[in-house]
Amino acid sequence: MIALARRIAAEDRAEDTGLLHPDDRLTCHVHGKWIHQCVASATHVNQVTRHRWCRSCATALTVVVDELGATVTMCCSRCGGGESAATTRLLAACNASISAARKGTRHLIAVA
Repeated sequence: MIALARRIAAEDRAEDTGLLHPDDRLTCHVHGKWIHQCVASATHVNQVTRHRWCRSCATALTVVVDELGATVTMCCSRCGGGESAATTRLLAACNASISAARKGTRHLIAVA
């Protein structure tokens, strides 16, 4: 838990100073978790930016997190699609989040 709290604080500082884009966070400051642990929450759906959103079907993408296989997938339950640049970045952050959670804080952002 300490490793996660430190990571959240480091990412908050980096985001506040413009050194980290919000889409590249590996943690969620809203839920206080690794992003892969809460990405299925409705909080992470954004129709405007298309994070976890299928524009064609106007529906949230379904999330499957496989921590053992270290993968996260997202797709529309209606059409099977839903790809967007925003969701691609979110998937990359989730996959990196799984890896970082396994490794602890060795990869803390070097921001004072």
